[in-house]
Amino acid sequence: MEEKKFANPYLMGIALGLVLLASFLIMGEGLGASGAANRFALAAADSVAPDYVSSNPYMSGRLSNGKSPLDAWLIFEVLGVFLGGAVSAYSAGRMKRRVVRGPRISVRSRLIMALSGGILMGMAARLARGCTSGQALSGGALFSVGSWIFMMAIFAGGYAAAYFVRREWL
Repeated sequence: MEEKKFANPYLMGIALGLVLLASFLIMGEGLGASGAANRFALAAADSVAPDYVSSNPYMSGRLSNGKSPLDAWLIFEVLGVFLGGAVSAYSAGRMKRRVVRGPRISVRSRLIMALSGGILMGMAARLARGCTSGQALSGGALFSVGSWIFMMAIFAGGYAAAYFVRREWL
């Protein structure tokens, strides 16, 4: 199957905005992903050490009425994002087992940097009480000053960090 071009980013931005609007109208909630990761971790902890989870005020507060932590709309949102991405990659001929990297970086280094960055962003998302997508999309759409400041800091940090890793991609 021949690889297709990427979708038009302007049309996809409009589509994402409409999905965000539908999420607010139908679910009464915005979009985000870190809450789902938190619920997956809570479910794993509850299956291994239920006594600890029930005695921990933070964790037990997330368990409502004895329901599973996976019984939340965020779980289905993230599963839908994963499924949608897989369908999109397959239909565009991009479903391949490969590591996208620059010419001056090894696969191992790329994977280590990606994992390190993901862990750092995940920890920061919990400290900030929301992930980048939740802050930018949901908070930005609600004109939350904190979300706008957060996103400007993300862009500034990314721009500053690009200087140090640019050689890896050129």
